[in-house]
Amino acid sequence: MSNPITNKEQQVTYLKERLEIFLEVLDAIDPETAEVEDIDRLIKMVDDLEEKMDQFQNRPEISE
Repeated sequence: MSNPITNKEQQVTYLKERLEIFLEVLDAIDPETAEVEDIDRLIKMVDDLEEKMDQFQNRPEISE
């Protein structure tokens, strides 16, 4: 397991990268052929992002 990200700039960068991945997945889904599993995967990604944001908000920043 990697070390927790405590630097706020790194946290924002991490969240931006994860959001970009989410947007790429969302863009790749064809609304005409999307299945429940596809929507469930998107919901899971959003839930994971929200959980990570909560973790970052509750994590004290440590000077490096």
